[in-house]
Amino acid sequence: MGMSIWLFGVPLRGSLWLFYGVSVLMFLSSSGIGVLMGTIAQNMQQTLLLAFFILFPLAFLSGTMVPIHNMPPVMQWLTYLSPLRYYVEATLGIFLKGVGLEILWPQTLALAIYGLALLGISTLRFRRSLA
Repeated sequence: MGMSIWLFGVPLRGSLWLFYGVSVLMFLSSSGIGVLMGTIAQNMQQTLLLAFFILFPLAFLSGTMVPIHNMPPVMQWLTYLSPLRYYVEATLGIFLKGVGLEILWPQTLALAIYGLALLGISTLRFRRSLA
């Protein structure tokens, strides 16, 4: 019998390294959003208000609270703007289905594009704010 890996009480059917890789890409996207909000806002109160208007819609559009296929068509299209959507899809694919990168490459690619774009834009804005 092979040893199975359990994570948070759920047997991990897929690659733990793939999960770590996808999580790093999500971290880059999240960091990019955070730095971008920090460069837009002028003080802490503005940052908190901006976070409410950006982070909560991204969370609702990710499919964690309401399945995407149950949303109205316009909302389903808006879910593509949330990097969390791709992370949730990839994580569920890894944990529950045990699929690999050959199936999850679109989600991984989308997370990489979001991460690079958000981090790049926020870095440029941050450099301008320091100058």
